[in-house]
Amino acid sequence: MPGESRDPTVIRVVVVHADDLVTALEANERGREAVLRITAPFAGRVRARLHVVQESEPVDDGLGGPAPIRIPPRKLVAEDAPSYPRVDETDPTVADPDGEYDVEVHHDRHAAAVAAWRERVRDHLVEAVELDTAAGPHRVSVAILG
Repeated sequence: MPGESRDPTVIRVVVVHADDLVTALEANERGREAVLRITAPFAGRVRARLHVVQESEPVDDGLGGPAPIRIPPRKLVAEDAPSYPRVDETDPTVADPDGEYDVEVHHDRHAAAVAAWRERVRDHLVEAVELDTAAGPHRVSVAILG
């Protein structure tokens, strides 16, 4: 297609769906390596999609072209973004040390805290990011969908 290239420095805007970004952030917090990935061919406006990193992945596009660009989700949120709620932070006995522990209450509190975090973190997304390319860092705008 016209305007497509194997050179990632043609990218000016990376489009990311908010749900993909939040899911990648949460996956990393839970111990799975997830990124937002851009694959060739590249254009001025490209979509970065959720990708769970596997142990052995190809280093190029399979045709001798450029490797996919991986954006760690943490690079797409501001430093002041709320932190992911830890299970021990949502333990109901933290607020009431003399109270009885209840697994269901703890589960419900944690699920509510995670849902609230998923909404709040969307207010802390960045407007630009540096992509790591073979030619060096390349700064692009970020457009968020959803």
